[in-house]
Amino acid sequence: MDNAGKEREAVQLMAEAEKRVKASHSFLRGLFGGNTRLEEACEMYTRAANMFKMAKNWSAAGNAFCQAAKLHMQLQSKHDSATSFVDAGNAYKKADPQEAINCLNAAIDIYTDMGRFTIAAKHHITIAEIYETELVDIEKAIAHYEQSADYYKGEESNSSANKCLLKVAAYAAQLEQYQKAIEIFEQIGANTMDNPLLKYSAKDYFFKAALCHFIVDELNAKLALEKYEEMFPAFTDSRECKLLKKLLEAHEEQNSEAYTEAVKEFDSISRLDQWLTTMLLRIKKSVQGDGEGDGDLK
Repeated sequence: MDNAGKEREAVQLMAEAEKRVKASHSFLRGLFGGNTRLEEACEMYTRAANMFKMAKNWSAAGNAFCQAAKLHMQLQSKHDSATSFVDAGNAYKKADPQEAINCLNAAIDIYTDMGRFTIAAKHHITIAEIYETELVDIEKAIAHYEQSADYYKGEESNSSANKCLLKVAAYAAQLEQYQKAIEIFEQIGANTMDNPLLKYSAKDYFFKAALCHFIVDELNAKLALEKYEEMFPAFTDSRECKLLKKLLEAHEEQNSEAYTEAVKEFDSISRLDQWLTTMLLRIKKSVQGDGEGDGDLK
C-alpha cells in the first residue's frame, strides 16, 4: 500500500473511532457496554496513528496517539495513557516541537503521579533536548535538565543525575551564570575524585570550574587552583593544571602571545571542544594586546 493509501485507511479508522466514542456517550451506554466501545476506539486510534506514521504524516500520527491517550485515561488505564502520550510526543517531534513537549509533559504528569520518577526523568531529558536543538531556548533546556537530575538523585541514580547536571553547568557558563557552573563542576569533581573508575574525569571538572573562576576574577582562579590541588593531588600533574598555570602567568604579564601559545600547545595533544574554546576566548579578551579577534586560538 502506498503512502496515500495508508493515509486514506488511517482517516477511515479515525472516523470509525470517533463514531464509537460518540456511541459510548449515548443514553443506553450503561446497558450496552460503553467501555467496550471506548476500548475499540482506542485500538482504532492507535492503528490509525501507526498508519499515519508509515505514511510519514507526523502531525496526524501525533494527534491520533493523543486521542488514544485521552481514551486510555477515561478507561482508568494510566500506564497505557502515558505510553500513548510518549508515542504522540515522538511523532510530533518530527513536525511540531511545541506539541511534542506538551504530550511529553502530559506523560510526565502521569508517571510522577504513579511514582515512576526514573522514566519521568528520561522524558524531561527528551524535552530538554527539544529545547536545545529545535526551539533553541537554553533557559528552558536547563530547567528540564535540572528537574531530571532531581528525579534521578531521588532514585539514587547519581551517574545519570551527574550527566544532566554537567549539561546544566556547561549551559550556565555559556549564559555567563558562572557561579552556578562553578558550584556544579566543583561538586561533581569532589564526588568523582575518590571513585577509581571516575577519577580521571575529575580533572576535567576542576579544569572547567577553574576556567569559570578565571573569567570572573584572576585571583579567584589562583585560589581555586590551589584548593583543587590540595583536594586532589593527582590534578597537579595533569596537563589541564599545567595549562591553567601558564595561562595565569600569561594573564599576569598581559602577554597575549604566551597565552595563545599555551592554548595551541594543549590543543595539539587534546583537541579543545567548542565549550572550552569559548571559555578560553572569553579569558583571552581580558589579556592586553588582543586585537586579533578569535581566530588565533583555534
